[in-house]
Amino acid sequence: MDDLERYIEKRKNKSTEFAESFDAGYEEFKIGAMLRQAREQAGITQEELAIRIHTRKSAISRIENHADDIRLSTLRNIAMALDKHLEVRVA
Repeated sequence: MDDLERYIEKRKNKSTEFAESFDAGYEEFKIGAMLRQAREQAGITQEELAIRIHTRKSAISRIENHADDIRLSTLRNIAMALDKHLEVRVA
């Protein structure tokens, strides 16, 4: 565990509010990061993806950098545009 991970764990143990906010933010970040990775693996730019799903490049950038409150239909459209399928799981 590196210094950052230790710091985060320490803060989470001290504050449940911090822990909940951090975990929610991290989940949003992971979705955006996964979408960016899938787009890059498909070899297309944000602009090309935006054209494929009929939106703007700025919308793709916003999703990749902070995927809060993203619609399931948008996720499905992105997956289809990247020739992928969408799996949703509640665990």
